[in-house]
Amino acid sequence: MASYNRVILMGNLTRDVQLRYTPNQTAVAEIGLAVNDRRKSQTGEWVEETTFVDVTLWGRTAEVASEYLSKGSPVFIEGRLKLDSWEKDGQKHYKLRVVCDRMQMIGGRGGGGGGRAEYASSQAGTDSSGGDEPSGGDGLDDVPF
Repeated sequence: MASYNRVILMGNLTRDVQLRYTPNQTAVAEIGLAVNDRRKSQTGEWVEETTFVDVTLWGRTAEVASEYLSKGSPVFIEGRLKLDSWEKDGQKHYKLRVVCDRMQMIGGRGGGGGGRAEYASSQAGTDSSGGDEPSGGDGLDDVPF
């Protein structure tokens, strides 16, 4: 049976970008994204619902996010779902997150509208800790900077 794993989200960062580097100097960033949804309830009232999503960015995309984005910044994310699992104090824990393949910044520098830039990275391999790590280029050759 075929399967398909794609996620497309647009929202605002819930915290500043946390950039770090793997032992082989690959950039990785963790961001929190708040995605708002507005719908009518059964009673006909409009209800606002916010979903909070953890997103992992790799390579040049992570560095660009760290340099240009901060808490509250609007961003468009395309990626895939990944389930992390670990054991702590004898208990099994799980966390669903998004691994970003493409990021598009929304709005211009200084909060003005209109500008946008897109950054992409490829994820193919895994590092020794079992996490994702890009295996090749950063996909930015055709993106003006």
